[in-house]
Amino acid sequence: MKFDFHCHTKNGSLDARVDVWEYAKLLKEKGFGGMMVTDHNSYNGYRAWLEYKERYGELEDFTVLRGIEYDTLDAGHILVVMPDDVDLKILEVRGLPIHMLVKVVHRYGGILGPAHPYGAKFLSAMCSKRLDRDIRLIHDFDFVEAFNTCELPGSNEKARALAEKYGKVCFGGSDSHRTDYIGMAYTEIDSPVNCCDDLIRLVKAHEIAGCGGTERAPKEQAPITKMALGAVWKVYNRGLAAAKYHARILGLRELGLRGVPYSL
Repeated sequence: MKFDFHCHTKNGSLDARVDVWEYAKLLKEKGFGGMMVTDHNSYNGYRAWLEYKERYGELEDFTVLRGIEYDTLDAGHILVVMPDDVDLKILEVRGLPIHMLVKVVHRYGGILGPAHPYGAKFLSAMCSKRLDRDIRLIHDFDFVEAFNTCELPGSNEKARALAEKYGKVCFGGSDSHRTDYIGMAYTEIDSPVNCCDDLIRLVKAHEIAGCGGTERAPKEQAPITKMALGAVWKVYNRGLAAAKYHARILGLRELGLRGVPYSL
């Protein structure tokens, strides 16, 4: 059974253009058995899916899982999957440092791993100063996104090598924000997956068969453009993290956790 484990919808990601219902139907037409909605710091895409289910019913032989792509303060984008009965508001408040995110996710039985770990410097864990200073943090991850359609072959090769070196499960995802790349990446699973609990169990047992796909055509960017984007993103990410400081404090207190939710 093929799943796409990195999917953005316009219902939950500001930079996406595909409705979650359309996304699911397109994947099903391409022979996929399911998808995981991983919007940026939001479960709104998955909530929209639940509303569609009430209106139209289930898509036969197709599973939609609830995930999230979390913007950490210091380690780029991290994919998170929580148990079906766990709903944490803090995961929709961007800006936790990676060590705090790991603590929250594992305390409540979830799993997490770096999205596109060798992608754009300002979005990727293995290009961050945090992981550069302490590579041991890789041991806290439950999986690695080893294939991402939107990355270059070299980046995906490094990601797969990272997973193999540290014995991590490999995920594959299209990271599609538009219809163009839907169905271009997959994670192969041999056992039934009907809910997040099933996926978490299989990941912990290292029972994910593999992943792969096709990279999109590379987009040329001048070095100065990359530098400018990196600088802008750094300011943007830090600014939003600072703006949500009090929301993170409240979220952590609700969970009975203490720590500094804004530190480097």
